[in-house]
Amino acid sequence: MDKSSLLLHGVPGSPYTRKMLAVLRYRRIAYRIYPSAMGIPGMPVAKPPLLPTFYLEGADGEVQAVTDSTPLIRRFEAAYERRSVVPADPALAFIDALLEDFADEWLTKAMFHYRWTYAADIDKAGRVLAGWHEGPKDDATLGHIAKIIAERQIPRLRYVGSNPMTGPVIEAGYLRVLQALEEHLRHHAFLMGARPGSCDFAMYGQLTQLALFDPTPTALATAHAPRVCAWVALMDDLSGLEPQADQWQTLDAFPASLRTLLAEVGRLYVPVMLANAQALAAGQGEVHAVVDGQPWVQQSFAYQAKCLGWLRRDYRALGPAPRAAVDQVLAGTGCQELLVGL
Repeated sequence: MDKSSLLLHGVPGSPYTRKMLAVLRYRRIAYRIYPSAMGIPGMPVAKPPLLPTFYLEGADGEVQAVTDSTPLIRRFEAAYERRSVVPADPALAFIDALLEDFADEWLTKAMFHYRWTYAADIDKAGRVLAGWHEGPKDDATLGHIAKIIAERQIPRLRYVGSNPMTGPVIEAGYLRVLQALEEHLRHHAFLMGARPGSCDFAMYGQLTQLALFDPTPTALATAHAPRVCAWVALMDDLSGLEPQADQWQTLDAFPASLRTLLAEVGRLYVPVMLANAQALAAGQGEVHAVVDGQPWVQQSFAYQAKCLGWLRRDYRALGPAPRAAVDQVLAGTGCQELLVGL
């Protein structure tokens, strides 16, 4: 295997594939992508098989199939020095990680909800995603694959918590997040300052679908957040940006618009993450919570309990001064509830 560039497989309809490709382009890390949802023949299969999948050399020298965008970003931070996407200030790095997790684990609920709930979105996604399966296809084959994709994905709405009870909460939250991002982008180039952090790429990944692909959420983004639509397109390739060390956001001049976004994290993401962790600890397969004043029910999800554990681990690892800075930023947003009792 050519070790001069990273090898991965993924497709444009995967927000996490888009997230990682944008990170690699920005960091000027050479890569080769095999455009497939099904893997690369002859290469190991990831467990579970998620997109994107990277093929990296393990400690034993054998090629391993590796997924999960957040740990991959941190792995590449250690392997490649230039053009970091993790802020140098440990307090800001924690805020960056929190917002990244919000995008990866909450905003994806909106992405999956819109794509597999509304007829126009189901129709477009099925037919276009089918075209990303390998090889040319006639109309009958394309239609057959589109039907298979929709029949497989629609039942999976339960994994992200989309159902008739939670749908209105997801949609109201998506619109408020759009408005918060739109207000922030009136005055700032990125969430983490004048250069992007990992959370910028996580938001971008989900919004490649929500703001630029799926018809229903795209119409909302176009109507309410034109700056967000433009930002997503620009985020796609930042290889020409020349970031400077002093361009990170400073916590002593933390923008009100980012506090508004963090308040949405506290309003939407925090109660579900806490209730999910409690349900899993009690051996329960169903999560019950109150989100934005409305009842929330979904299937419990072990991976999101791991995400909560990682955030708490990183918070505990902060020194006294960075922890105090984080506490000051999160005060009043509801996000501090994630860290209660630590």
